[in-house]
Amino acid sequence: MEPRDTDCWNDRYGDAGFTLGTAAEVLNENQHLLPAHGCALDLACGLGANALVLARRGLDTYAWDSAEAAIARLQKLTAGLPLHPEVRDVVRHPPEPRRFDVIVASHFLDRSLAPHLAAALRPCGLLFYQTFTRARVDASGPRNPDFRLANGELLRLFGTLQLRVYREEGLLGDLTQGLRNQAMLVAQRHD
Repeated sequence: MEPRDTDCWNDRYGDAGFTLGTAAEVLNENQHLLPAHGCALDLACGLGANALVLARRGLDTYAWDSAEAAIARLQKLTAGLPLHPEVRDVVRHPPEPRRFDVIVASHFLDRSLAPHLAAALRPCGLLFYQTFTRARVDASGPRNPDFRLANGELLRLFGTLQLRVYREEGLLGDLTQGLRNQAMLVAQRHD
């Protein structure tokens, strides 16, 4: 998504017609890689679809977003779940080093956060990341190319982590099938 203009995002998330949606494909397709227990973060969580998946899997889950409306709506869904929604500007206040076993980021890109996210993983921790690429087949995602990944950029941003899953199909083959307009990565801290 575009950078966080809090008023714009509060309006969007406060609209009752704006629905939760589903968790990111990178998380849905790779849930089998999640640890049985631990501490997780849904970074720039929006309405918290990823956070709900993580919490329902039994992970102690933090969900951070700068939009108060999103966090207020997510708090209504936390009953009985190990889920901790928090209003937090993740760019100004990135996660602390070695705090999380799992971090999920989807449809959010601030390149300056990449080293902070890698450092925030505990040893053997996993990063699930999915966002938009410049190679696209339709108009979905941010219009500004600065908020879209260049070819292979996600690999370079998290090159200090051990690659477990990567998918970026670009404009190859049948453009009506597959993961288009986005790249996804699962990577692990190896120390």
